[in-house]
Amino acid sequence: MGRRRMLIALDAMGGDRAPHEAVAGAVQAARQLDVDIALVGPRGVLESELARHGPLPAGLQLAEASENVAMDESPAQTVRKKRDASINVAMDLLKDGTAAAVVSAGNTGAVVASALLNLGRLPGIARPAIGALFPSSEHGVLMLDAGANAECKPSYLVQFAYMGSAYMRSMFGIARPRVGLLNIGEEENKGDDLAREVHQKLKRTQLNFIGNVEGRDIAQGMVDIVVTDGFTGNVAMKISEASVDFVLSRLRQLLTSKLQYRLATLALRQAFYDMRRHFDYSEYGGVPLLGVKGVVIVAHGRSDANAFKNALRTAQEALAAGVLEALSGIPKK
Repeated sequence: MGRRRMLIALDAMGGDRAPHEAVAGAVQAARQLDVDIALVGPRGVLESELARHGPLPAGLQLAEASENVAMDESPAQTVRKKRDASINVAMDLLKDGTAAAVVSAGNTGAVVASALLNLGRLPGIARPAIGALFPSSEHGVLMLDAGANAECKPSYLVQFAYMGSAYMRSMFGIARPRVGLLNIGEEENKGDDLAREVHQKLKRTQLNFIGNVEGRDIAQGMVDIVVTDGFTGNVAMKISEASVDFVLSRLRQLLTSKLQYRLATLALRQAFYDMRRHFDYSEYGGVPLLGVKGVVIVAHGRSDANAFKNALRTAQEALAAGVLEALSGIPKK
């Protein structure tokens, strides 16, 4: 008997460009990755989208869900009210063991709320955290939290550091990931009460804590993990994304504005292509929601087909790396 292929549940109705891009990404993943995919959403809508792609690869299946959570709906209330929402059905597939992981580009608050409602937290974990990867090194710098917890206690950030370390060890093979605390200065007395207390707590752990880091240190790849509260982390992530988009857009305008620039661009085309790919969120696919009882990957709300494919790849890699098992072994306080 052959090895059973893992099944990943994809919330096909989540994201600004769903279901069209979600389905296209799933088809690409089914063709390129050794994985089965359950597309979750209204069967008629999904069948219509799949019909655009001609002969379909093996490994795609449909899971009926009659509702979805809009980006502007209240996350916690909506996931409780709409039990047949695509994100809830996807989480149910993970909870009952049908699926091995969930991927969604939908309302981030709804993804977190649904994971907590349907899966629950790992034992001893106070709050789950979203990890965002900043493309400043070969494997990126993981920042936690990137939006799941706007207000945090010091103990939450310490757990974020442990979860981030477990993730980077299992996913990227970094024996002792360097942990930094995002702050307004390197000195340990800098920042507010939260930052100062977290600094002292992290110093007393067995983690490879290198101290406070500033925003510029993330871009320079001085650390592997940065911990902060979800409000600050989400703002930092979105400013970073907007800055990259602006720089790349401005560079594109300049390189096409004059003949000599266009000629130089032809010679450096591959270098510019490689740089764009390095900063392209769709190449990273998705980021993990750490601390819940299951592998959950949160994709960007603007995800295109390539981003969905790579989010599915990230889920596949997290399963293969044993991320959930690694998280189960971290200290509980």
